[in-house]
Amino acid sequence: LFKHFSQRAEVLQAFKQVQLLVSEHDVENYKQIKTDLDQLRLTVEKSELWVEKSSGYGSEDIGDGQTKDQIHEEAGILSPVQDGNKKPQIDSNKANNYKIVKEILNRLSSLCYTSKKSRVQQQRLLKNMGAHTVVLDLLQIPYEKTDEKMNEIMNLAHGFLQNFCRGNHQNQALLHKHLNLFLTPGLLEAETMRNIFMNNYHLCNEISDRVVHHFVHCIETHGRHVKYLRFLQTIVKADGKYVKKCQDKVMTELVGGGEDVLVFYNDRTSFPVLLQMMSSERERTDENGPLAYHNSLVELLAACTEGKNVYTELKCNSLLPLDDIVNVVTHPDCIPEVKMAYVNFVNHCYVDTEVEMKEIYTSNHIWKLFENFLVDMARVCNTTTDRKHADTMLEKYVIETVMAIVKGFFSSQFSVNNSNLQTHQPIFIQLLQSAFRIYNCSWITSLQKTNIEGCLKTLVDVARNRSIAIPVDLDSHVNTVFLNTHSSMVQRAAKGWRLSARSSPRREPLGVPDYKNIIEKLQGVVASLEEQFSPMVQAEFSVLVDVLHSPELLFPEEVKVYLESGDFMSKLIKHTKKLMEKEEKLCIKILQTLQEMLDKKEPSEELGTVLRKILLTRYFGSPRIHSKVDFGSGSSSSSGNYSKTSSGGGSSAQDIDKGATSLTDIQCLLDSVGASELVIDLIVSTKNDRIFQESILLGIALLKGGNTQIQNSFYHQLHEQKKSEKFFKVFYDRMKLAQQEIRSTVSVNTYDLSCKKKDDDGDVTATRQKKNEKDSVLHLKDEMKGQLKEATSATSKAYCLFRKEIDPDIDLIGQGSDGGVSEDTSDEETLISPAIAIMEPILRFLQLLCENHNRDLQNFLRNQNNKTNYNLVCETLQFLDCICGSTTGGLGLLGLYINERNVDLVKQTLETITEYCQGPCHENQTCIAKHESNGIDIIIALIVNPINPLGKYRIDLVLELKNNASKLLLAIMESRHDSENAEKILYKMRPNELVGVMKDAYIQGLENENEEDSWGDQILPKDVGHNMYILAHQLARHNKILQQSLKPGSDSDTEGDEALKYYAKHTAQIEIVRHDRTMEQIVFPVPNICEYLTEESKIRVFNTTERDDQGSKVNDFFQQTEDLYNEMKWQKKIRNNPPLFWFSRHISLWGSISFNLAVLVNLAVALFYPFGDDGDEGTLPPLVSILLWVAVAVCTAMLFILPKPGGIRPFLVSIIMRSIYTLGLGPTLILIGAANLLNKIVFLVSFVGNRGTFTRGYKAVIMDMAFLYHVTYVIVCMLGLFVHEFFYSFLLFDLVYREETLLNVIKSVTRNGRSIILTAVLALILVYLFSIVG
Repeated sequence: LFKHFSQRAEVLQAFKQVQLLVSEHDVENYKQIKTDLDQLRLTVEKSELWVEKSSGYGSEDIGDGQTKDQIHEEAGILSPVQDGNKKPQIDSNKANNYKIVKEILNRLSSLCYTSKKSRVQQQRLLKNMGAHTVVLDLLQIPYEKTDEKMNEIMNLAHGFLQNFCRGNHQNQALLHKHLNLFLTPGLLEAETMRNIFMNNYHLCNEISDRVVHHFVHCIETHGRHVKYLRFLQTIVKADGKYVKKCQDKVMTELVGGGEDVLVFYNDRTSFPVLLQMMSSERERTDENGPLAYHNSLVELLAACTEGKNVYTELKCNSLLPLDDIVNVVTHPDCIPEVKMAYVNFVNHCYVDTEVEMKEIYTSNHIWKLFENFLVDMARVCNTTTDRKHADTMLEKYVIETVMAIVKGFFSSQFSVNNSNLQTHQPIFIQLLQSAFRIYNCSWITSLQKTNIEGCLKTLVDVARNRSIAIPVDLDSHVNTVFLNTHSSMVQRAAKGWRLSARSSPRREPLGVPDYKNIIEKLQGVVASLEEQFSPMVQAEFSVLVDVLHSPELLFPEEVKVYLESGDFMSKLIKHTKKLMEKEEKLCIKILQTLQEMLDKKEPSEELGTVLRKILLTRYFGSPRIHSKVDFGSGSSSSSGNYSKTSSGGGSSAQDIDKGATSLTDIQCLLDSVGASELVIDLIVSTKNDRIFQESILLGIALLKGGNTQIQNSFYHQLHEQKKSEKFFKVFYDRMKLAQQEIRSTVSVNTYDLSCKKKDDDGDVTATRQKKNEKDSVLHLKDEMKGQLKEATSATSKAYCLFRKEIDPDIDLIGQGSDGGVSEDTSDEETLISPAIAIMEPILRFLQLLCENHNRDLQNFLRNQNNKTNYNLVCETLQFLDCICGSTTGGLGLLGLYINERNVDLVKQTLETITEYCQGPCHENQTCIAKHESNGIDIIIALIVNPINPLGKYRIDLVLELKNNASKLLLAIMESRHDSENAEKILYKMRPNELVGVMKDAYIQGLENENEEDSWGDQILPKDVGHNMYILAHQLARHNKILQQSLKPGSDSDTEGDEALKYYAKHTAQIEIVRHDRTMEQIVFPVPNICEYLTEESKIRVFNTTERDDQGSKVNDFFQQTEDLYNEMKWQKKIRNNPPLFWFSRHISLWGSISFNLAVLVNLAVALFYPFGDDGDEGTLPPLVSILLWVAVAVCTAMLFILPKPGGIRPFLVSIIMRSIYTLGLGPTLILIGAANLLNKIVFLVSFVGNRGTFTRGYKAVIMDMAFLYHVTYVIVCMLGLFVHEFFYSFLLFDLVYREETLLNVIKSVTRNGRSIILTAVLALILVYLFSIVG
């Protein structure tokens, strides 16, 4: 089933594996390899026919036709090039088979010898054709150890494997899978192992203790062979980086091996032996003799201490004391090889160290060594000019090792004390002179010159700083050297640039196919194919998911009943457990499919959707069903993916949609067929990291959204089926492993610090400028950075090439290659190792187990009541402690440990620990607060300390960290009635720091206010500050100083005051009563949007919220929250529309105006109706008329003198009275009516503006009674204006709507309306009965 639905994925995979044979030569190689491998395969399979055994066998002509055919067929499937019809034959003559195998192995090995470019090609070709598997089979042939020919073949086989994986990480990884074959005492195997691990940082880092132990054990039991030590040297240092973990492992094993392994000639009896060996010519040339072993051992110890590793430095100090080293090195018979090893050891173990080794700076030992160096330097300078007889070892020792230690010693940060230097001043000056003499030797290469220059520069600087007098002529010579080197470097670089600019478009010679171009084109084809195929692969996958969802749709009606009960899925899940051992890939595929069922992704592109439809029609038949199954876009299937009819008692998912309800349905459905059990079983028993990861991810998908049913299912299985011990042990071990990994690979990113420091000054000025300017400044900077980066990499590459030309065998480990490391290796470095990376999903899984305050699981993670208890709560805290680098005791340097790579992991750890405590789970809170690690310190440090350099360029990540840390501290104190935890936190935190950080966050928030949109979904600095304020508010109950500093005005700082006022205003609290009748205060931030709630709404909610049967208003209030929230959002929106906002803001004013006008209009109608029936209308006695005019004037004056609403009504009344007698009653009523209508329309606009009525859809508008009421009011106004004045009388009913008391009176009748009506009906019935009786 799975193969069927991954055809396109397989095609794509096959295309990626294709290797093009570009030239004729490649095709020849291919044919040759193919025939060789066929022959070799057959010969190996029939080994018993030709490998000589001590006892003879019977007939040798066993029919082998069948196997030959079979092999050839297999090869035929693989091979695109058929070479006639030759079948490999096995030679009947035994001796010839030896020869054939030897020839084949020699040919295969020689392919890997060519230049680097084609070597990689050939290695890949051999890998694709499976050469290594055949040779590995060959190694497993049993043979007599005395059989010389067979030993020779084994030699060649190992030689091939060594060449096969040399410098090729993929091939190394392939052979690494067969490590057990090579874990034998043989020296050949040791050499092959060395090649498998050579320069492969990843493999060295992952090496198991077993391998290291095996080699040390071999030395103990099988003799002291240099090859064993060579292997150990290889794994301690890879790609020029020191593998700290391996250094520790090797050191521990060596010390454990004791005297069989650690051979030092440093006591009285053995020292002469060492001297005798050094003076014997034979011993010096014997590469596997005791002298070479001793030398390699000292080199290995030096390699173990390289890169400042405290643990190994201290161990080595005790193994090889300085006195003994000085005795050996200063002895006249000592040879350069031994000196080199010993002096290198002194450099790494005593000079270039993490902690100061007092002995070397105070004692005389190092100066004795320096005197000895002077002798050797003189010998090097005085050698003959004839280079043929030069002592190259001595030269190498003087120019590399000696210069390195002199430079290291004088430039060390624990620098040598003055008195010591003054007493040995002559030696110091002689060192400078000798170095200068060597520098001027004619035979020195430019690479060696740079070494000596570095040393000279250090010596001169020391002399200047310590005011040591240097002879004048020497001083001037040295200065000219520095000037010359500087100018020559500049010239060389300039020349390099010119050359590279001139020779960039290099053409291949004619007729030779352009290898690189062709390969790149092929990669281009594969890439575009992948682009085309990926939506289709996704579509195939999504159809497979649908098939698993409803397998019954594939079958005729009568079979459906069996399938619908979910049997198919439960069988599949059971099968997955069995696949775990053998078919790992398929197991992973099924786990991914189950995750996909829980988290559907729709095919994004057109191609995918089309293919999906075709497949659905093909498998599910009629388009009717197909439309159900499809994730339609739009109305065709808006109801969801598809519905599944439920039958019998089978669990079924109704309408599986991407909504929340459906997700929980699918989760429960999968759980019922055993998915959670599968997760537990796989986690407990899998050895494969990838399966483990996918199982965790499936667990996360099952628990997503805090599904309580799944949590209980996990709990039930772990608790009642007793699986918890093994299950939690896995997590416990993983956490321990991750902590070990972090400790051994802790990388302090001081590099970031130095880079970012330089950018700082620029950035500070940039932020102050306007935004558009800022952009341009930064763009320019990025461009410059890019150019500089290119320039540096070009220079360093050129430098590497230059060094290579001089000395092709040199190991490019020095500064040159560090700069020139290609981009991809730096990417590798930045990845966190898998052991640490897996922690993020693990912690997320543990968080989801406790989600929604699941008390049982919170306690269960702490204590399982088993024989061995795994406290994951403490372990998670320990992990946080470890990842934030507290093991090194530098809490102030948090920023050095937290970087972009691991910040998500730190965040997840904080969230998980928060989830352990929330709810509140008092036991977990106590457990975290009282744990002996630095957990609480770290959480406080995360809040209080600046996290630089990350904070300089990813402030959003730092804010999230601070936010999560403050939430965690709140969770630790949540609902505590004792002050224990709070006091513990206060004990470790200075109150003022917390307040300071909070104010900074507020100020930063103000600066970024204008850019609020650009923050998008990210957390705002103000919100982080607010969380800290709430934390401080909670802590302040237990601390007077903190309480004081939270009051505004306690500080002279105005901006800080503003922050405190802002937070105090936006923080509220409620009291809640818990089940056990304890009352508790909950403090919460009031979101900014709440400011937009209008007064009218507040009053309305306050007055109109109904009580329920228990007399509580909570239910009704919560039903209104949605509307209130929408209103707030709308209010925020209309701030952008000033006129509408102005109208809306004065809604109560419009309301009161319209009521007043209604009253006035009705008064006019009541007093003067009917109009114009008596003749004296419009005529007034002059006195009254004058009084009216005076009244108008007085009211107008009052309007200006008293600017209260009180002045408006008399003014209106007087104006209306005057106009009735001036204009006449009719026109006045028309004016007032028109004013009222206009005002009511304005009111309606502002009402809509306030409530955002139309944004909620027309249905909501029709249902909104208040809106309908106001529309009716407008209609009545229009009727009054255009039809008849009496309609105005209805407007007085507005009083009922406006006044709460009247409304209640009406409600008292309407609420019991049904009973009143029924009473009336009863009265009618009674009257009717009476009338009948009457």
